[in-house]
Amino acid sequence: MKFRPLHDRVVIRRVDAEEKTSGGIIIPDTAQEKPMQGEVMAVGPGARDERGVLVPLEVKDGDSVLVGKWSGSEIAIDGEDLIVMKESDIMGVF
Repeated sequence: MKFRPLHDRVVIRRVDAEEKTSGGIIIPDTAQEKPMQGEVMAVGPGARDERGVLVPLEVKDGDSVLVGKWSGSEIAIDGEDLIVMKESDIMGVF
């Protein structure tokens, strides 16, 4: 990927949700919700605090994270749908 996020932003690829329920019922694409789990693809260098000191991000490439269903900005790079969001919008790391 030739995209580098700036400041405290991260690029996330959503992990596909299950297409079947535990009972074996197949869920059509139109009825599926957006997955809330994703994988960090790229991270920015970090944000600056009040004194101008660079504060590095806590997440790194390859981390599995929990994000909100509607958070971030969706973009397409090389035919792949990705999300760009601030690190503060990430709810947790698995």
